[in-house]
Amino acid sequence: MVAFGLSSRICQKTVDLGREKGIKIGLLRPITLYPFPYNRLKELASQVDFMMSVEMNAGQMVQDVKLAVEGKVPVHFTGRMGGMTPSPEDVLHEIEAIPDKQKVLQD
Repeated sequence: MVAFGLSSRICQKTVDLGREKGIKIGLLRPITLYPFPYNRLKELASQVDFMMSVEMNAGQMVQDVKLAVEGKVPVHFTGRMGGMTPSPEDVLHEIEAIPDKQKVLQD
């Protein structure tokens, strides 16, 4: 997962929940969005099956994530707007709904 701000705090708990279920999951939390960590995401793209941008907006960061991975892995998006905060369980459910997730569990 890639998340910043409040979303990153939610995703930290999502990582714990996912790992308890045996899902190999991690989080990149950019401290700042400028400069964006393109190089680090590009490096990580060779180590993962997919990435998910978790945001509390309409997806302002997801395009940067897609640019950074240069098509090496699929990039999924989950976001909420209007002050609705997702729970860690909501985010984990979104990850579990991704078809590629079965490959992650088998590795």
